[in-house]
Formats: sequence, structure tokens, C-alpha cells
Amino acid sequence: MPMPAAELETRLRTAFPDAEITITDLAGDGDHYKARIVSSQFTGLPRVRQHQLVNKALADVLGGDLHALALETATPGD
Repeated sequence: MPMPAAELETRLRTAFPDAEITITDLAGDGDHYKARIVSSQFTGLPRVRQHQLVNKALADVLGGDLHALALETATPGD
């Protein structure tokens, strides 16, 4: 079952409360998204570690309700 964009955004806001989050449905099917997350929690972390934090926040739905997620992470000012 696809995950609504609003649910994805809610999960990300819970994990990254200070973040600016933009969700884009890439295929129009509620199953393939791009998320841009700008958070101070990423400060000083390499991109791989930033993505690991996002994946950890979504671990229970990745590969299931959430089939594909392209990530773009940044810190404020990037």
C-alpha cells in the first residue's frame, strides 16, 4: 500500500523537528518520492551519515509502504 506524502512528511518532521522539508511525488503513484531535508542536525556530518539518519527514521516503512525515496539533505545555509 502506498504511503501518502503527508504521512512521510509527518514522520520526517518528527525525526527532524527543525527541518525545512520538501516532498515531491516522482511518479504520481505515492510510492516513489524525493525528499529534501534541510536540518541543523546534519551539521558536521558527511552526506552518508545524514542519509543514514533519515533511513533510520523511516526504517519500518522503507522497502514496504515506501518503495523508493531519493534523498537530498543539507544544513541551513547550504
